[in-house]
Amino acid sequence: MGRLLPHDDDLGWTPYAWLIYIVPFAITPLMEPRFATLGGWSLFLGATALFLVLYFRGYWARGRELMLVATAIAALGVVLWPYSAGAGALFIYAAAALGTLEKTRHAIIGVAAVVLLVTVEAWLLNLPLFSAAWPFVFAIIVGAINIHFSQVGRSNARLRLAHDEIEHLAKLAERERIARDLHDLLGHTLSLVILKSELATKLADRDPERARDEIRDVERIAREALAQVRSAVSGYRAGGFENEVIHARNALATAGVALETEISKIPLPPAHEAVLALALREAITNIVRHAGARRCRVVLHTTSASCRMTISDDGRGGNAPFGSGLTGMSERVSVLGGTLARDGRSGTTLIVTLPMGSTHVQEQTA
Repeated sequence: MGRLLPHDDDLGWTPYAWLIYIVPFAITPLMEPRFATLGGWSLFLGATALFLVLYFRGYWARGRELMLVATAIAALGVVLWPYSAGAGALFIYAAAALGTLEKTRHAIIGVAAVVLLVTVEAWLLNLPLFSAAWPFVFAIIVGAINIHFSQVGRSNARLRLAHDEIEHLAKLAERERIARDLHDLLGHTLSLVILKSELATKLADRDPERARDEIRDVERIAREALAQVRSAVSGYRAGGFENEVIHARNALATAGVALETEISKIPLPPAHEAVLALALREAITNIVRHAGARRCRVVLHTTSASCRMTISDDGRGGNAPFGSGLTGMSERVSVLGGTLARDGRSGTTLIVTLPMGSTHVQEQTA
């Protein structure tokens, strides 16, 4: 069974309540003895039925169709107002429908046209002032109210769409954050697990005790990685930059790479520290996997204006296109208004620069 009204929580039951104003028109034969005949009842009840069809259709119609519906209601008013004072309500319904047109200019013109129509017909019929005044006044009032609330409704609809879009973008950003975190975490950890597993295999025959130590390290690293993955998914990361330097030293030592550090002791904002820690992790993972380096140097200098981290190695270098790891690193840095540069001419040097106290700085848990 079809609905009389579209589903709209803002409408509720009010469209049925507004039908109270058509009642005097529908029962005109009770108030006008000359219409208290079968023909009179047929005329006014038939006109009321036609109005109801147009009225409920008006809630579904848009644009040109809505204008046609309002015009038909106004035409009923023009035809029947000479016979029934209650027909003046039809002009008000027409103005109400036109007030909901999407373009405000068209709505104003439509309501003004209805008001002009009332004025002209009242003058032609030479109606008493009261009989002409109430359709005139209420067509203006109801039309203006509907114009206002239609604008508010459209603004609210745009806000809802904007909110939905923001929520969608936030979900995408969170998925991208989790993907970057998992890449950073698992890439580093699996590289270290592979290195230690290979070392344990080589030591299994000639130094079983050390091989067992390496396997125990693999177990410990795997447990730490599991905890970090859970933290990444939930959005929290512990440890900080100093802890990441310790992990970097261990990973490089396992790969036979010596690490030199020169790190300022000035405290960093949490967002800066998280981004630098993840950038260091990604850089160390790439050195262990691909560089073939023997030495690595990490320098972090911090001033009141900026902080700058340089990670350099003496490996094979090169300027291949950024992979997902470096791309994710660049995205994290850019969120804070910073820059990421790479020089692969002599070994590889990564330079991360972040502004301090910038308006770009945002707290992030990644």
